[in-house]
Amino acid sequence: MASLIVFIGSYFPLSLILLAQDFRYELLSAPLCWPPITNGCVLPVRNGTLSLATFFVCLICLLFSLGVLATVKPKVPIDVQEAKYIPAELMAYTLPYVVSFMSLEYKDTGKFVGLLIFLGWMFVITYRSGQLILNPLLIVFGWRLYEVTLSYPGDGDNRTSWALSKDDLQPKTRCSVATIQDVMIIKSNKTEVDD
Repeated sequence: MASLIVFIGSYFPLSLILLAQDFRYELLSAPLCWPPITNGCVLPVRNGTLSLATFFVCLICLLFSLGVLATVKPKVPIDVQEAKYIPAELMAYTLPYVVSFMSLEYKDTGKFVGLLIFLGWMFVITYRSGQLILNPLLIVFGWRLYEVTLSYPGDGDNRTSWALSKDDLQPKTRCSVATIQDVMIIKSNKTEVDD
């Protein structure tokens, strides 16, 4: 479930683009009134329920994902032996954006359902391949993906794993880690580790 929330939140910019395409710009000068159902008020979108619902679901998922990442409290100490930054794979996330500019509208049910099927397959592929955390939207909020070689204090065995961190991870430092669905979240406390 958490993976699906992260995936949906990563497409917040797409929902914003689709909302902008659905907006009725001729109603910009209309007086603002609330609630929109009564007194002849009209929502300034062609497909109000669907476009607004999609936008708010993506926004809530994004905020939830960022909230979880911000509030996680790593408690397990690790020693970072090596840290290599992994740039996000943008191609998988840009394809739906390109599709959105090819006359996709909410009222065109066939194309919209086709986009949902495409995004469903994208989720399955990215989830099964373990690349769900290669989310380019996290970069906007300062998160970076690393391939780290680490060991636990008192344990001489090195392990290699992917980890998300807002800190610039450096080799030979002690950090704290928490794991959420096989993804390590590292927060650095910048203490150097002896060899």
